[in-house]
Amino acid sequence: MNGILYLIPTPISDEETIETITADTKQLLPQLKYYVVENIRTARRFLKSVDKSININRITFFEIGKNVNAIEEERIVKLLKDGNNIGLMSEAGVPGVADPGSVIVMAAHNADVKVMPLVGASSILLLLMASGLNGQRFAFHGYLPVKPMDRQKTLKEIERESSLYNQTQIFIETPYRNQHMFNDIVKTCSNGTLLTLGYDITGKEQILKTKTVESWKKEKIEFQKKPAIFALLAHKN
Repeated sequence: MNGILYLIPTPISDEETIETITADTKQLLPQLKYYVVENIRTARRFLKSVDKSININRITFFEIGKNVNAIEEERIVKLLKDGNNIGLMSEAGVPGVADPGSVIVMAAHNADVKVMPLVGASSILLLLMASGLNGQRFAFHGYLPVKPMDRQKTLKEIERESSLYNQTQIFIETPYRNQHMFNDIVKTCSNGTLLTLGYDITGKEQILKTKTVESWKKEKIEFQKKPAIFALLAHKN
């Protein structure tokens, strides 16, 4: 009988309390002897913070980066086919969303292995919930281009899509480029476009506000090296 691939959410902020982890997840974690993670060190720290009784030395970790090694993928699938349950964890938030773990999820589906997503925080959904923007029609673009000219061009394109389809556009950026992203948005997008900024969501310095681009131009935002996520909705032409 095949095992189960459990998709385990992790906190999206350093200050997010372990109390946000559901009771079902807390009960499951000590039972798993195999984990697929982005970073072994942070995975170990997370597990011990949830349950100090977990014996980390008895756990086998598979570390995956942006490109999942084919041999590692085969080993993980074989363990699942042999009846072992495995936990898949992202660095922050839910696995498989803006996360390399989706490769392992697809491999599990191809092997006819049950995939079980567990409840947890996603910065994408939390931002959308709190934005007041269109929650019926939205698109997630992940990371936008790094080069300023390419990023500004992409911002204009997704703003145009938003106006055309009345669609909320959501995207993220690495902490050390948040200021550049914010500056480009207020420089590039139309004054009447609505922009939601989600900064350090669930953390002590959380900012979750929706304003027009024109209003944001009057705000002085100084980003520290913490996660941020953005959403915009343009007026229909």
